[in-house]
Amino acid sequence: MSNQVLTETNQTLHQQLNLQIANWTVLYTKLHHFHWYVKGPQFFTLHEKFEELYNEAAGYVDEIAERLLAIGGEPISTLKDALAHTTISEAAGRQSAEEMVAAVITDFESISQELKSGMEAAEQAEDEATGDLLLGMLSALDKHRWMLNAYLGK
Repeated sequence: MSNQVLTETNQTLHQQLNLQIANWTVLYTKLHHFHWYVKGPQFFTLHEKFEELYNEAAGYVDEIAERLLAIGGEPISTLKDALAHTTISEAAGRQSAEEMVAAVITDFESISQELKSGMEAAEQAEDEATGDLLLGMLSALDKHRWMLNAYLGK
């Protein structure tokens, strides 16, 4: 592979990883919002679940950023940059518990598709370690989506 192709390939992978950092950063805050504002008969269940998910999101931000640094990239690290690069929306305000869960499912679906793009970029860059990292995240999101859809009766 020529240096030019390698550089473009690595740049694409770096962009994919920064997209993940942005999305997980925004989702981390959104999940906190849901954790604080969930109400209703499922409060205890969802309050705990949202906390589990925001802790997982924080771990992903750190893992992806450290991987990006290890492969010569520069992770975005400000809220301004995260908001400029994210493809998911912030919390919408007052939502029902079911709307919160549905929003998380939608975000997980979006992130899952982008993880697949990141895995393709990692394959093009011949970076199995990054591909494996993203695959592990995709697997976790598949399980979360299944469980959250079950919660909604779907």
